[in-house]
Amino acid sequence: METEFSRIITLLRKEKKLSQKRVAKDLNISQGLLSHYEKGVRECGIDFIIKVAEYYDVSCDYLLGRTAQRKTETPSDTEQKKEKSVTYGNSLTQLNKELISNSTAILFELAQQTENRNFQVMLSDYLMATIYRLFRMIHSANSKNPQAMFSLPNEFYNGYTDAFQRIREVEMNALLKGISVNNLPSVARNKIPEISEELLLSEYKEYATSIINVIKITENNLKK
Repeated sequence: METEFSRIITLLRKEKKLSQKRVAKDLNISQGLLSHYEKGVRECGIDFIIKVAEYYDVSCDYLLGRTAQRKTETPSDTEQKKEKSVTYGNSLTQLNKELISNSTAILFELAQQTENRNFQVMLSDYLMATIYRLFRMIHSANSKNPQAMFSLPNEFYNGYTDAFQRIREVEMNALLKGISVNNLPSVARNKIPEISEELLLSEYKEYATSIINVIKITENNLKK
């Protein structure tokens, strides 16, 4: 199935009048694999998207069809110089940051479709607890960092957060399955969002590729 990414990389190659063989060699992949990427037969990883963006001198957002602007504008020469000095690792981190941010936006959109305020609050609680947990992990790694900003002792926060998130997860699952939680109304069956890759790409054009990539990256990590 042709995607925005496959269509755009094909267009860029043809614009520059380059053969698949030449581009495949430059990108250090086989011509067959490049052909599959251009036809949308196979999906590539984030590292390849970054490599292609650098090869054609365009932004990752443009490659993913999220913007018609080929290059990200920078407000000053200083920032332009800074952008040129960004390493591959920093580029990957920035892209992952965008993937997570955009995917979170879709989660909130789907939660709103349930028209169930309790479910929406629980989802927010769960995500905020994740942020809190990661922030405290980094904060507590340096013994010099003051603990005054926290009311929970350092020894307890991880276990408490884990238990809280598990409870919220059970509660959200119950609401979605039509089970009332603490006398709170469950999600109506006709309000549970229909979700497919096609619907995501159709209804969330700006963010769909992000959640699809998050799914792929996470499952690849889980399979390692």
